[in-house]
Amino acid sequence: MAVQVETLDKLERRITLSLPAATIASEVESRLRRLSRTVKADGFRPGKVPMSVVSQRYGYTVHSEVLNDKVGQVFSEAVTEAKLRVAGPPRITEKEGAPEGEVAFDATFEVYPEVKIGDLSTAEVERVTTEVGDEAVDKTLDILRKQRRTFQQRPAVEPAAVGDRVTIDFAGTVDGVPFDGGKAEAFQFVIGEGQMLEQFDAAVRGMKTGDSKTFPLQFPADYQGKDVAGKEADFMVTLKKIETQHLPEVDEAFAKSLGIGGGTVEALRADIRKNLEREVKFRIQARNKASVMDALVKVSELEVPKALVAGETERMIEDMRADLKKRGMKDVENAQLPAEMFTGQAEKRVRLGLVVGELVRSQNLQAKPEQLQAHIEELSQSYEKPAEVMRWYLSDRQRMADVEGVVVENNVANHVLERAKVTDKSVPFDELMAN
Repeated sequence: MAVQVETLDKLERRITLSLPAATIASEVESRLRRLSRTVKADGFRPGKVPMSVVSQRYGYTVHSEVLNDKVGQVFSEAVTEAKLRVAGPPRITEKEGAPEGEVAFDATFEVYPEVKIGDLSTAEVERVTTEVGDEAVDKTLDILRKQRRTFQQRPAVEPAAVGDRVTIDFAGTVDGVPFDGGKAEAFQFVIGEGQMLEQFDAAVRGMKTGDSKTFPLQFPADYQGKDVAGKEADFMVTLKKIETQHLPEVDEAFAKSLGIGGGTVEALRADIRKNLEREVKFRIQARNKASVMDALVKVSELEVPKALVAGETERMIEDMRADLKKRGMKDVENAQLPAEMFTGQAEKRVRLGLVVGELVRSQNLQAKPEQLQAHIEELSQSYEKPAEVMRWYLSDRQRMADVEGVVVENNVANHVLERAKVTDKSVPFDELMAN
């Protein structure tokens, strides 16, 4: 008999499932008999426990298991026959008034929506580009030099200046009361590099070895230390040592120390430029991809299944718990993480996933083997031993699945960019890297 599907809402459906009571009873009895072979009970040898005792102890649990299994089986057969794509688990409720000798249940569930992708030529996308110029290479060279700098102690009579590394003792109070993190001895930082709040940094400039001073400091309202955020503190600082930094010269010796083949400055700059261009390419792709996905969703029409949003919300909550646990937070399992904090983002993820899935299916944008190979090769080039990195990717299904997801997204982005109203925008290198 054909399955009768009742439409309750745009995506919500309900079907009635029925099972012969005799089938349930027979399966329950069969499972209890198998269980009786191993069950233990005081006063009886293993395998000799009377069925009446086994039924009394385990009958309810086994009956529930059988119902779940049988209802799940019948539900699967029914939705297959009705050619329905079920979104999320069904809600099963027992139905009264079933014919004699049968048990009946209502299964309420959502189905996947019809996704209508509009005219992509009306989609508006901003596509950014960035040039890697000599200035970017120079800045990267400066970073590499700072990573390999040395410090030499200066005479006590010379004042501390920007670029010097200072060693200090300090103690801070708020309204005369010390606070956590407000005191340290032999603390080092480089003046002018943003390691300290600007007021603190400025107060130390000009001090000489052995000097002490007291100064006020206003903590920002958004300061990470919540106990002192927005408050004014008084700090007592004693300067113990000043060291001048010495940066290595950009020469062949420096190039060789970085493992550059040939050991020339030209080869070093070329290597830096190549790495920067690779990083810029990935960042540009990510930014343009996000712009494409926003535009794609705007020209698409669909209803979003609540069950999928609920499932994505739960995944986001679990991801947050895992992240908090990695950060050292205790009792993460008991942390209150309200679902509404994640629902909006979860809904956006589900909507985008459905739209992208439909476009991939309808336009055959699946990842091809040669695309996967090319992407892995490109990723591996930024490492010292590319061949080992490639084997690392190819040896793990989950890593390959992640690569496949990126390639599919790239295919979708390229497909949309070829058809959309594209506005090109040049973004400065520093702005792109800051984001």
